[in-house]
Amino acid sequence: MRRAPKDTEESVRKITRRGLVMGGLMGGFATLLAGRMRYMQVEQADAFRLLAEENRIKFSLIPPERGLIFDRNGRPIAVNEQIYRVVIVPEDAGDLANTLARLRKIIPLTDEEVDKALEEMRRSSPFLEYTIADRLSWQQLSEVAVNTPALPGISPEVGLSRHYPMLEDFAHVIGYVGRVSDYDLSKIEDPDPLLRLPQFQIGKTGVESKWEEPLRGKAGNRRIEVNASGRVMRELDRQQGISGADLQLTVDSQLQNFVQARLGTESAAAVVMDVTNGDLLAIGSAPSFDPNLFVRGISVADYRTLTENDHRPLANKAAQGVYPPGSTFKMVTALAAMEAGVVTAGETFYCPGHKEISGRRFHCWKRSGHGWVDLEASLEQSCDVYYYELAMKAGIENISAMAKKLGIGVRHDVPMSAVAEGIAPSKEWKAERYEQPWVVGDSLNASIGQGFVLASPLQLAVMASRIASGTRIDPRLVKSVDGKEMPVTGLEPLDISPTALSQVRKGMYDVVNSARGTARGSRIVAEGMTMAGKTGTSQVRSVVVRNQDVPWEQRDHALFVAFAPYDNPKYAVSVVVEHGGGGSAVAAPVARDIMLQTLYGGLPPMEAYPSSARWEVEQMRKELKLRDDLLREASDRA
Repeated sequence: MRRAPKDTEESVRKITRRGLVMGGLMGGFATLLAGRMRYMQVEQADAFRLLAEENRIKFSLIPPERGLIFDRNGRPIAVNEQIYRVVIVPEDAGDLANTLARLRKIIPLTDEEVDKALEEMRRSSPFLEYTIADRLSWQQLSEVAVNTPALPGISPEVGLSRHYPMLEDFAHVIGYVGRVSDYDLSKIEDPDPLLRLPQFQIGKTGVESKWEEPLRGKAGNRRIEVNASGRVMRELDRQQGISGADLQLTVDSQLQNFVQARLGTESAAAVVMDVTNGDLLAIGSAPSFDPNLFVRGISVADYRTLTENDHRPLANKAAQGVYPPGSTFKMVTALAAMEAGVVTAGETFYCPGHKEISGRRFHCWKRSGHGWVDLEASLEQSCDVYYYELAMKAGIENISAMAKKLGIGVRHDVPMSAVAEGIAPSKEWKAERYEQPWVVGDSLNASIGQGFVLASPLQLAVMASRIASGTRIDPRLVKSVDGKEMPVTGLEPLDISPTALSQVRKGMYDVVNSARGTARGSRIVAEGMTMAGKTGTSQVRSVVVRNQDVPWEQRDHALFVAFAPYDNPKYAVSVVVEHGGGGSAVAAPVARDIMLQTLYGGLPPMEAYPSSARWEVEQMRKELKLRDDLLREASDRA
């Protein structure tokens, strides 16, 4: 059937319109395509040329700079030092063994180091950097940099590493950092990605561990472009991390150095505390060790030397060690009895040299006895029988409560490792621990700081500070964080009669300054700096034998606690010398020297010492000078 001309014309018009629309769309698409091609071929030519050469983008974390640690006067005691190192990215290295073999021709690597590196790289993600060698010389780093084209996946870097310039002095206070272990990761529910970086270091002990997160800071990141061989072409973007917080401790590095030197080769500990605000000015534990050994990766031989030493250099004896406090505990018993109202300071008891209970004799250290003694005389001469009498009257519950009030049997909140709680025993405590009833003999032993009673040198310093100040002062180790002062706590008065405290302080004064005082030989004669204290000798064996007749590890512990000046107390000191023998002969002279160093802020004049002690002090100072010279040489070598 033939179409009408009118219909044909209408059809042609429709086709023409469709053609124009399609043509327009195709023209627009062609224009867009041409524009995009121009953009890619001209404006983005360099970028696509690099991609054509098989370049690729990599992201990596930038470890933040660890916060610094300073002493109370701003002296650095934990710093970050610049080191040169070589890192490897396993997935870029190809044949790891072959690459490391080439690297060994440039820098020294032992078979053990290579085997260890290969094992650890197999266990970690292949895209993470691994430090294959650090603490290189500039010459070694330069040689690696020149040869990087032949060392796929290898990069020379400049980094930071922890360093402790005071060497042994702060090992037990600050602690040290070390590589993150699987055990460390297992203790953290959601680990920071930084912790998964091979060989990343975190605080392992001491302040470094307890303040790990603030000291660590926050990671940064960078975006880099590398070519097919792994060579870095350029850094595309970098976001710096946040450095860790800087800590200022309450310790005085010069006083700490003196304390460590004065303790010398003894197995001992000493704590110095400011009784007005709780600042811990020195926390010594001897012998000590160089924490830098652990930062760098301690050798098996060095570690064995530390662990096999019978003086236990790795243990923080000041806060972790607990000892029977011996007669230094007698102030606790005296205050407990007076506060319970069962005795007055002037009341006397007769000491024949022993106290007999149920057919068993509890001896006084002076077998011939002290005769009639009151509170002051009992402290001055350290009469045991007097305290046996108080224990029977006051009871162990009152004694235990007073011990805790004075800081014994309490774990103090200081950022050090394994801070001990000690033991202030009670009837309930013994029933839970041993499933045995409390007996009178237990009370008598506890009254003179023996039996179940245990205290750390830190706790003894707190006890002396609270007795001296009459406040419930708490120990403080961190003074400020990034310049923000940390609070002082415990300034409220102790719930103890001021009269009772005054009478105990007078007895402690007599211990050091009276003619019959057990520590008279260690008194301070400088005007306005008179010291009050208490000696202690705690037994470590049940059979009474002279110390010189038994091996070192079976000898008595020597203890001494003190505060000064007597009329206006500022500082408290506690000293424990393991298996040192008598507190008056061994611990008291050490405490006196430390107290004088604290009071004067440096070496005191010889006139501050009793004339009878000056020759020994001169010899001691000569030995300390020798130690300082040796330490300086060791620091220079490090």
